Amino acid sequence: MIVWINGAFGAGKTTTARELIELIPNSTLFDPEVIGGALTHLLPPKHLTEVGDFQDLPIWRRLVIDTAAALYAELGGTLVVPMTLLRQEYRDEIFGGLAARRITVHHLLLAPAETILRERIAGREIPPDLPDGEMRVRQWAYDHIEPYRAALAAWLTADAYPVDNSGMTPYETAVRIAEAVGSGAVSVCDIVQTPEPTAETLAAGVLLFDEEDRVLLVDPTYKAGWEFPGGVVEPGEAPARAGMREVAEETGIRLDDVPSLLVVDWERPSPPGYGGLRLLFDGGRLDSGEAERLLLPGPELRDWRFVTEEEAAELLPPVRYERLRWALRARERGAALYLEAGVPAP
Repeated sequence: MIVWINGAFGAGKTTTARELIELIPNSTLFDPEVIGGALTHLLPPKHLTEVGDFQDLPIWRRLVIDTAAALYAELGGTLVVPMTLLRQEYRDEIFGGLAARRITVHHLLLAPAETILRERIAGREIPPDLPDGEMRVRQWAYDHIEPYRAALAAWLTADAYPVDNSGMTPYETAVRIAEAVGSGAVSVCDIVQTPEPTAETLAAGVLLFDEEDRVLLVDPTYKAGWEFPGGVVEPGEAPARAGMREVAEETGIRLDDVPSLLVVDWERPSPPGYGGLRLLFDGGRLDSGEAERLLLPGPELRDWRFVTEEEAAELLPPVRYERLRWALRARERGAALYLEAGVPAP
């Protein structure tokens, strides 16, 4: 398993993690900060300057997942990970990737009072040989207090097990965490375990419309980006039936009729993804009563909303948006289209 210690910069995550590995048998410290440091040597400087935080780099999030999985396969036991995660979509992407590898995550939050947090930041040692150390270390921590507050208000306290370490030493905090994990007080993160594909896949999505002809999009917890209701077709399953099954599982809407095909899109491999065929079906228009019965987001979904085509362009990754765009044209014309990487084939 993984014990992920979250919290604001300066909350004491790393010092606590060092104490914790002495208390949990067969445990190893994995600090994702080292991956950010390695990327400064691997990526072109221009690429790095385009983001304000290495967490915004998709490669960093991917490497955190892959490195944790590799360490777990090599060493077993427990990985203790001290890392601030303030953006819920990044938490979902990383924890979902770990869940796909059948690695459970226990998520804890170090939550000292803000006055204590500011005192710790002020007293934090700055390496004398670090250029602009005051700005890069201390000011960075101060600047992230407000995003930390926003995360607390939005999702963090509902997701992680909180530990107020205001008056505790790192060792005392580690003891509290070890006891909470050992007793089962810190439950395993409730996130869907979607195995990563090992070959090309066949996936079926279903477009559902409201009375204003807006299309339903969902925001999965286990991967980045908005999507259509749907999922991977299981062996021996008819694609349209798979779409109907996924719609029922994700939204609670049960379609009476088999939806009609709108597009078949071949998605090219893009490592580490394998690509495959992506089908979109027309699930029809929901009346206001059906739309109101949509399930609240559960383990699979963070959110859902009906959007116009223009709004979808802001939410969907480019290839998925092109797939939607052509599916809407096919719906207007009453004839299915064959696409290759989101573009109609000649």
